Amino acid sequence: MPANKKYLTPSPWQRFAKITAAIFGGLMVSVLFHMALASWVNHVTVIITSTFSAFILWAILMVVGFLGKNGWKTWGIYLLTSLLLGVIFYIGNQTNPII
Repeated sequence: MPANKKYLTPSPWQRFAKITAAIFGGLMVSVLFHMALASWVNHVTVIITSTFSAFILWAILMVVGFLGKNGWKTWGIYLLTSLLLGVIFYIGNQTNPII
């Protein structure tokens, strides 16, 4: 049974934005989240745990990337989240340097 046309994204640019935001944006947020977490708590524990939790978080972010109507807005949210997590990682790395 084919999908109802009113629920499909008509624009190829929106489809491209949703797919790339889901794959690359979700991966970027997932990795930066674990890097920021590792800069504040025990980094060995976070690295070991991230082998499973990073994949689960990435899968969740991929699904969330397709839920929105505008793929570019999803990209914006993922980029802002990545920027925030990057700042948290930078501050944590300056405060708690790993030697």
